Amino acid sequence: MSATVLVTGGTGGLGVAVTRTLADAGWRVVVPWHSAGAAERLGSHPAVVPVRADLLDADSVAEVVGVATSDADAPLTAVANLVGGFAMGKRLHETPVEDFQSMLRLNLRPLYLTTQAAVPHLIEAGGGSIVTVSSKAAFAPFSGASAYVTSKAAVWALTSALAVEYARDGIRANAVLPSMIDTPANRADQPGADRSGWVSPERIAEVVAFLCSDASAAITGAQVPVPGVAER
Repeated sequence: MSATVLVTGGTGGLGVAVTRTLADAGWRVVVPWHSAGAAERLGSHPAVVPVRADLLDADSVAEVVGVATSDADAPLTAVANLVGGFAMGKRLHETPVEDFQSMLRLNLRPLYLTTQAAVPHLIEAGGGSIVTVSSKAAFAPFSGASAYVTSKAAVWALTSALAVEYARDGIRANAVLPSMIDTPANRADQPGADRSGWVSPERIAEVVAFLCSDASAAITGAQVPVPGVAER
């Protein structure tokens, strides 16, 4: 293990695949977890370091970054920001502002706090990679998801700002834009859906791993679409 990657949302349907892919590729992978039983989903890979944390709290995020930077032989050089969520609702005039604020808070606050805490260490390491998860829906909206669409568009806006602000520090920032992700939770929520256009967590994980690696050193400020096969 020559470097560390911090993976937020690493115990979720997408996150477990990303964590395993990065660990198998030789990374030391630090994964915050919060809810009961979440850490068990990571298995027992020796390269994975679970840390209990609340990513909505700045002090807790600072502790996680402290763990991620605690191994001098594996400096922190990448952050994969996967934490977030989706909530379907009604049209905007029927949506309480509290629901709107909740979606913005979930999809943006952990991203902001984690990036803010990690960037000084990436600068110290001579550069690195920040990967975020926006959504195809941010650029192809659908009715009943104005809060989600807005929050994921904001994820991209923040990512593009990071790419500009930290280019001289050797830090690149890129966003993946999945379509519907083929997770057990999404299958349960939509049992009758046509899944031919869904994308597997493993396929997205391969893209995230590439963007974290030195192989993507020339790429920054990119929107990387990762749709299902039927949408290509």
